Amino acid sequence: MFHKIEDWDRAYSNASHIHRSDRWPEAWVAPAAAFRDALSAQGRAKLNQPYGEGARQRFDLFLPEGTPRGLFVFVHGGYWHTLDNSYWSHLAAGPLAHGYAVAMPGYTLCPEVRITDIGREIATAIDAAAARIDGPVVLAGHSAGGHLVARVAAQGSALSEATRDRLKLVIPISGLSDLRPFLRLKMNESLRLDPEETLRESPALLHPPEGLRLLCWVGSSERAEFLRQNRLLASVWTGLGAEVAVWEEPDKHHFDICDALADPGHQIHGVYAGA
Repeated sequence: MFHKIEDWDRAYSNASHIHRSDRWPEAWVAPAAAFRDALSAQGRAKLNQPYGEGARQRFDLFLPEGTPRGLFVFVHGGYWHTLDNSYWSHLAAGPLAHGYAVAMPGYTLCPEVRITDIGREIATAIDAAAARIDGPVVLAGHSAGGHLVARVAAQGSALSEATRDRLKLVIPISGLSDLRPFLRLKMNESLRLDPEETLRESPALLHPPEGLRLLCWVGSSERAEFLRQNRLLASVWTGLGAEVAVWEEPDKHHFDICDALADPGHQIHGVYAGA
């Protein structure tokens, strides 16, 4: 049977697809704040570390007990124009338990800047965090954050070669790999994407670096467009020589897919922290 998207705004509207979606993002606030307080009391949280002069150009750095094995970076979502890194602090618990330091950068939001500018900010933030922590680097990001980590990992980004050489794994979570559909969305009044920028900033239209490992992770209960976008990046980058895995986690939707990061026993951590 043929299928054509008629309502593009609905196709990318997660709240309308999730039962009791009004619980989010408030559901993340208390656990994130409690986590920051606990790590700060232990001297293991370095909050609001600057990587630029902008008000949002700051990252939080959480440290494991003992010498870090490497650096895990988590980039938040919010369709490039909402939220900030403070909602997600508690997700650092899993990587920390496996010996990884965790950096969570903020970034300037659209429409104050363009998506191209955000990608450059994230590259700068990752470089700044990597300069503090030795070892392999794992990049993860949710939704728009998934787009950003894939874009930063792709060839031609602003990420330094020194950091790129340390990349162990990139994990777009419910990531957006092709920005061209956003030209059809009302949201683009804030994003201000134009056709040229969608071609330049879509990871699915770019090349991965040599030797990249990519895990495209999405909830099986997500909107069809997020499932398609997840598979798209995996398919294209497989054809360009990357080592790729696709994981559609059962019974997870767009707002709870990331919860696994906070659980040290979840299998996701074995992908990058296993022997």
